[in-house]
Amino acid sequence: MTSSQRFTSLLAACAVAALSVAPAVQAAPDLALEERFKAQLNPAEMGGWLKTMSALPIHVGAPHNKANAEMTLKQFKDWGWDAKIETFWVLYPTPQEVGLELVSGPGAPFKATLTEPAVPGDESSTRQQDALPAYVAFQGDGEVTAPLVYVNYGMPADYDALERMGVSVKGKIVIARYGQGWRGLKPKLAQEHGAVGAIIYSDPRDDGYSADDVYPKGAARPPTGFQRGSVADMTYAPGDPTTIGYGATKNAKRTPREQSPTILKIPTLPISYGDAQVLLKSLDGPVAPASFRGGLPITYHVGGNGGQVRLKVKSEWTPKPAYNVIAKLKGSEKPDEWVVRGNHRDGWVFGATDPISGHVAMMGEAKALGDLKKAGWRPKRTIVYASWDAEEPMLLGSTEWAEQHAAELKKKAVIYINSDSNARGFLDVDGSHAFQHLVNQVAADVKDPQTGVSVRDRLRARYAVNGTAPGASEQARSVAKIALDPAKDLPIGPLGSGSDYSAFLQHLGLPALNVSYGGEGESGGVYHSAYDTYEHHSRFVDPGHVYAGALADTIGRLVIRIADADRPVQRYGDFAHTVAGYLDEVKRLDAAKRDEAAVQAKLLAAGAYKLADDPTQSRGDPAAFAPSPALDFAPMDQAVVRLKASAEAFDRALAAKGDALTPAQRRRLDAITLTLEQRLLREKGLPHRPWYRNMIYAPGRFTGYGAKTLPGIREAIEERRFDDARTYVGLTAEALTDYAQGLDQATAVINGG
Repeated sequence: MTSSQRFTSLLAACAVAALSVAPAVQAAPDLALEERFKAQLNPAEMGGWLKTMSALPIHVGAPHNKANAEMTLKQFKDWGWDAKIETFWVLYPTPQEVGLELVSGPGAPFKATLTEPAVPGDESSTRQQDALPAYVAFQGDGEVTAPLVYVNYGMPADYDALERMGVSVKGKIVIARYGQGWRGLKPKLAQEHGAVGAIIYSDPRDDGYSADDVYPKGAARPPTGFQRGSVADMTYAPGDPTTIGYGATKNAKRTPREQSPTILKIPTLPISYGDAQVLLKSLDGPVAPASFRGGLPITYHVGGNGGQVRLKVKSEWTPKPAYNVIAKLKGSEKPDEWVVRGNHRDGWVFGATDPISGHVAMMGEAKALGDLKKAGWRPKRTIVYASWDAEEPMLLGSTEWAEQHAAELKKKAVIYINSDSNARGFLDVDGSHAFQHLVNQVAADVKDPQTGVSVRDRLRARYAVNGTAPGASEQARSVAKIALDPAKDLPIGPLGSGSDYSAFLQHLGLPALNVSYGGEGESGGVYHSAYDTYEHHSRFVDPGHVYAGALADTIGRLVIRIADADRPVQRYGDFAHTVAGYLDEVKRLDAAKRDEAAVQAKLLAAGAYKLADDPTQSRGDPAAFAPSPALDFAPMDQAVVRLKASAEAFDRALAAKGDALTPAQRRRLDAITLTLEQRLLREKGLPHRPWYRNMIYAPGRFTGYGAKTLPGIREAIEERRFDDARTYVGLTAEALTDYAQGLDQATAVINGG
């Protein structure tokens, strides 16, 4: 997930998070210990590791990827950790042949480049011997020749617009631009609409010279750059497509590739906007609507009946080793309670920003924690650090490890803390809202490398300024109101998917946080390209690697505070009030969907669409919406009232009596809170994707990385599946009530029951 996508998800959450001031429940941290930890962090050293680890291509199966695993293992051991490599055998398709040609029509013959030439001044970009060509993993191999149709971003609304224009993609090859939704949804939706192939390109309006000077002059994507990635159906389930729900060990039983629900059926390739311009310029058909027009110097047409395009992809489909490096510092008092922290290590080419910028911060933490251990400190809980492999193909390394160790993790894991890419700028944290207050406390103690103020104060200033600027959105104004009140915590956003927290939070029901910095350093222009290099990162993303140091300082403090806490660090009122806000949102959504259906019915009956359309253009009426019945939210209302009361009672009891708890009370309290988030799971899972079991947080079916909160209810309303909406009102209310009962049990322990 990019920093801009994370910021958008946070804005969506902030509108519901203006919380009343609740009592602090955490004991005072050991700031002297944390300052000793911080003193061991060396951003220059992290920059050196980044240069070494991103020197050569690091995709799954690349020699340098394995070398990095071995380097990471040695580092952990040298620093005093108990470390090992745990290997999984994951299905990973490697491209053998890719091709894209315009074989007839204006501009033909033309052959797309599908490789990225070196950039002057970027030594790394010259070392591409093992680099993958233009490729997206888990597409469907094949060779097809067909007319081309431009489908804008390739999202559902775009297909609705094409249908009104009388343009079909059945039997055609679609070309879509990156943006508005996750990469894998574009070929998936094309496949569902009958297309035989798909092409994805980065339009310069979204990702190129419209945003900034192109690399190497500026940070933006040059005309030869393209975005690799995975198109496996992540919204159904991440992980190995042949072992959904269990670990991909060497001898694991596997679903045949052809039967996997997450592997697509049609060939798909990414291309550069330099090559896309030739293809788009060849299109016939109606001029594209204004919302379809990008930044290329051409007239955008939708096509459909013009020249022919030939698309070919052939891959080698065998399991490949994924080398997860797992390291532990054993807890001195509670060794069977784990604080788990991870960052992935594999990339699509050199991966300097994504993911090595976050990985070197994690290793800086590991070294500093090892130094504390050598000086005599022992964490009370066991700390587990994980260097994941095979994240980029679809969270393979972390998902397989979590599925393989599911039972142990559900008994022992207190939290999973993740990072991924990192850049210059502002603190960005998404995750489980019971940890929101802790995040704010830590953010108040971390200094921003550029300004010297706390990273919380700098973020507060940003929200206040943005939300009070002329033309600010309603959401930004809501954020500003929170930011302008120093007595209130800044809200954290919900988690969708796109990085290694997914299996922990959404499948196992473990609390999770994803932490990064960004918003000023610019990496989007080289995302998943051969230009995501040490040179680009050091110049445009995090000069001096000082935000790697800030990330290590932030997460290290979180890890230490949770590992050494004598009582729960959670404040559950934050979670309860946030969920109440989500419920208000879905109620408004339900009303809006009813209004939308009623208005459309009137317009169709009056023939308004025909009258409003240009008579010289072929247009049809939109498909009629199904009637939208009012939903009964009473079960959710009752569950949220109960949750608020239970959370407030717990927080107040812990604030009042937490320091006086006996060792026996603390053990009983830990046992309850450790498994509390698992009460948010329902075995039935979400509609159409039972792997996702969390009733509060999930990636959207049509957003991918972006979060959907109360997903069973929200998406059913959005998609007008009203029977599902009624079912998930009940299931979600049941989960929240179960959670409240757990809080009541914990409160009884605090009160001596």
